[in-house]
Amino acid sequence: MLSSESEETPVRRAVCPGSYDPITNGHLDIIGRASKLYDVVHVTVMINKSKQGVFTVDERIDLIRQVTADYGNVEVEAFHGLLVDYCKQRDIPAIVKGLRAVSDFDYELQMAQMNNGLSGVETLFVPTNPTYSFLSSSLVKEVAAWGGDVSHLVPPQVLTALNERLSRK
Repeated sequence: MLSSESEETPVRRAVCPGSYDPITNGHLDIIGRASKLYDVVHVTVMINKSKQGVFTVDERIDLIRQVTADYGNVEVEAFHGLLVDYCKQRDIPAIVKGLRAVSDFDYELQMAQMNNGLSGVETLFVPTNPTYSFLSSSLVKEVAAWGGDVSHLVPPQVLTALNERLSRK
């Protein structure tokens, strides 16, 4: 028997946190896969004031919005503080993290256990696409700074912004 009152299905939310300086094709792979599993994916630029990035936080947010616009269910913003506080404030029960190698797992497992212990937030580990298993924002910046070709590692909008930024230095 159908109820006369409609029952709302809860919105499934997850967060993909990172510094995204800059966002890479590896990041996009994880975000894209998360966007197929969750109704809303919060891509959160975590602010670390002790680190000086190539791009400002606002520039990173703008680039991420550009390259994730086609997903349709990605929200992008910055946050300064504990990721679990961000999750509590937005009723997000899951963190999605990409793992490139066993070395990532050791660190990320500790973070996942701490986050769960602090707030009950679960962490979903997604193995990276082997194409991007070596890829990091730091490597992209270093190779680009030395004039190397990173066009296959970042979206076109990011490549343009990165080349423009590095040409000024």
